[in-house]
Amino acid sequence: MLQEDDIQAVQQLNEAYRLITEQLARVIVGQQQVIEELLVAMFARGHCLLVGVPGLAKTLMIRTLADTLSLQFSRIQFTPDLMPSDITGTEVIQEDRLSGTRELKFLRGPIFGNVILADEINRTPPKTQAALLEAMQEYQITAGGGRHLLPRPFFVLATQNPIEQEGTYPLPEAQLDRFMFNTFVDYPEEQEEFDIVKRTTTDLEPTVTPTLSGEQILLLQRIVRRVPVADHVIRYAMQLARLTRPDKPDVPDFVREYVNWGAGPRASQYLTLGAKARAVLHGRFYAACDDVRAVAAPVLRHRILTNFNAEAEGVKPDDLVRRLIDLIAVEEDEAAASGKLPEVFRSEDPGPA
Repeated sequence: MLQEDDIQAVQQLNEAYRLITEQLARVIVGQQQVIEELLVAMFARGHCLLVGVPGLAKTLMIRTLADTLSLQFSRIQFTPDLMPSDITGTEVIQEDRLSGTRELKFLRGPIFGNVILADEINRTPPKTQAALLEAMQEYQITAGGGRHLLPRPFFVLATQNPIEQEGTYPLPEAQLDRFMFNTFVDYPEEQEEFDIVKRTTTDLEPTVTPTLSGEQILLLQRIVRRVPVADHVIRYAMQLARLTRPDKPDVPDFVREYVNWGAGPRASQYLTLGAKARAVLHGRFYAACDDVRAVAAPVLRHRILTNFNAEAEGVKPDDLVRRLIDLIAVEEDEAAASGKLPEVFRSEDPGPA
């Protein structure tokens, strides 16, 4: 249950969310959905993979977000020759000029920051990706036989180009699963593109004002974890994840037809955490099924491995997620009409658990 201080903090976070979006709007035109997903992942202690063609301001968005949150920003440009030590740091021999003794000293790499932009993450070999994976999962790196803790808060926001795959190293499923969200950055609308061109072809350089400190973010992350969730909301999130597994009973026919592998338990966890964070950002003190539906696509799209049938017919994971949401809604309506609404399919929240 949330305490009175927690409720005040939720209200502060809702106000901070409004201020953050206002500050970002001074630099970034549109992309409201992307910005919300970034903030939901951040306050849920998750990492985010942004997928979009070049020129959609992914890097600018992440850098501006770090400035808005008064966090240390590091950009790592991933290339085929990038080695693990290039991102984690390395040990060097230093000599004391007075005593003449030599000792090893660890020089920190760019991974030691709060907001890490892993630009074109799929362009680096698996060995370097594995070093990043340890940082994402354990909040530490191993170098020179020693462990080095990373600063908190710590977020990895990676970008990936979906159209140019030559000479790339596709992310392994284990690493994809570590990303809470797979966020799709789409082309701007016509008016938004007009505003982008008009704004970026002048000598005006907009600035942003920091709204939250690192200590405040850590506090709000803990509050998100304490947000109450009713059992039926958790079961709804589980249902969405479990229905993506083609080898399980009671799975829809279209899942068996188009899916090779479905989402694991981490998807259920992230659906619930994402629902909590989204509820708090919108000023509510409990998570609802609508919050789960809102985060379903970015949580599930990279955890559903489709087969050749889906590729041949142009069926994407997002299409399957929408069909699953519609399917549960249909069962919800039928159960309500019969007066036998199962707890897992209740769409309206009774309030805080």
